[in-house]
Amino acid sequence: MFKKILLASAVAVTALTSNIAIAADEYNVSSGMTAANAPLGLHGVDTVAFIATGNRIQGAAKFAAVHDGVAYYFSTQENLDTFNANPGRYIPQNGGFCTFGVSVGKKFDGDPRWADVRDGKLYVFLSEAIFDAYQKDPEGTIAKAEANWKQIRSTAARDL
Repeated sequence: MFKKILLASAVAVTALTSNIAIAADEYNVSSGMTAANAPLGLHGVDTVAFIATGNRIQGAAKFAAVHDGVAYYFSTQENLDTFNANPGRYIPQNGGFCTFGVSVGKKFDGDPRWADVRDGKLYVFLSEAIFDAYQKDPEGTIAKAEANWKQIRSTAARDL
């Protein structure tokens, strides 16, 4: 009986840590786990509200959704339901990493304080200075980031 419990525990831990490894490599997330048992994406900002209004509204744990191993918080049940109906439309581009960083082959923190919504897609940036650099050629930066993301998506940030 003890061996079965030990084996089941090992399988559960392996499954949990394998999900975390994928999220850590492909998504910009906070350290630690949320009550939804996944790391937090986009610093807890409500992505649906941000894309719809351009306002950085903090979400709440009671309105959490987990998509692809990442928890996202929303400010209302309506926004949570909207996200759940089409999560791919609302997750930040480039896994939530800094779009400018991805355009040069790096994975830097994407901070929603410096962000842009273009064609209904959310792009986040490391800092105000990086955001200012992006604004000089947004289309070029996005195009480079899209091309690079295909190459670096599954590479750990520390390996870039």
